[in-house]
Amino acid sequence: MRKVAFLDRDGVINHDPGDYTCSLQEFTILPGVIETLKKWTSEGYGIVVITNQGGIAKGRYSLEDFLEIDRYMRSAFIDAGIDYIETYFCPHHEVSSRCLCRKPGSAMIEKAVARHAVDIEASFMVGDKMRDLQAAAAVGIRGLKIDVNQDLRSLRLPFLKA
Repeated sequence: MRKVAFLDRDGVINHDPGDYTCSLQEFTILPGVIETLKKWTSEGYGIVVITNQGGIAKGRYSLEDFLEIDRYMRSAFIDAGIDYIETYFCPHHEVSSRCLCRKPGSAMIEKAVARHAVDIEASFMVGDKMRDLQAAAAVGIRGLKIDVNQDLRSLRLPFLKA
């Protein structure tokens, strides 16, 4: 079984401008993210990103725009020695379609748990919206809500080493 730190993307990993991050030029990894994820990796956690990307359904950006950002993020993590596992994303939005994967639905997390033999009791989710924590709770994973664009270095997680 594998310990995993699940993270929302916009507002947790990268700067959330208050609207959609539509292109790689708008994507900026927040201060403290790389350092924190390296620390969690050293403590045995793999990293899984769980993100709603409703801007695709709304036509604000394309699937290829999203994938370009994801490739960049993945490379930055891997180059830093972070145990990045995978990104799960929901391209839907209720304005145009209904789905089971969009948070607060738990399908993306359930898929990651099944695919990567995740130890639910040892894993956690960090998100900046209640829907992130609701999705995790539905699977039995503890969650921590942070402020949008909060520096992850400020987190004190009692279940992690100091």
